[in-house]
Amino acid sequence: MHTSTSARTAPAVASANRFSWRVVDIVVAAVLGVAIGLVFWGWNTVGGLWFVAMDGLTPGLGGIAVGIWLIGGVIGGLVIRKPGAALLVELIAAIVSSLIGNVWGVTTIFSGLAQGLGAELIFLAFLYLRFTLPVSMLAGAGAGVGAWVLELFLSANIEKSIEFNLLYLGTLIVSGALLAGLVGWLLVRALAATGALSRFAVGREARRDV
Repeated sequence: MHTSTSARTAPAVASANRFSWRVVDIVVAAVLGVAIGLVFWGWNTVGGLWFVAMDGLTPGLGGIAVGIWLIGGVIGGLVIRKPGAALLVELIAAIVSSLIGNVWGVTTIFSGLAQGLGAELIFLAFLYLRFTLPVSMLAGAGAGVGAWVLELFLSANIEKSIEFNLLYLGTLIVSGALLAGLVGWLLVRALAATGALSRFAVGREARRDV
């Protein structure tokens, strides 16, 4: 009877451990968030100019430049693989970008929440079990949808035309899938190959692939 009960509870304990945050998870999430926040800060100029140029060609097309600002949630989810990781890393990165200084100020933090949540929901949909390239690209696209929903109200896009909003949504999804999903997946794989992520599943996978 005792053996049977232990056998039934073992999977539940393993699942709980898999979803429990370790100290190293928290530390790495903070480090990733700060590092990506610095990337955001640099992209504020390059991406901002690209956004304005594309939007000048056709309003709504500027969304194609947004993907790099969505990458935090993707990388956080791919590396840490725990509930809340995508949201936390994107949020920390947004806070860092806001503290360093940008033209959007504190609203950057709201963007981090929305974009991180969009990526988080994709990882949740796969029960934090699949971290393949397609899932990564979906997470980037999900972050783009999160950004679009927020800007409907934060930027009053809801008052703009249906054509603008549909085009903007489409470009955000494409940019999120490519610049956040694809690029984020490649960056994590490259980082894992160096051995820097040896205490994470993605690092162990990289060793097996060698």
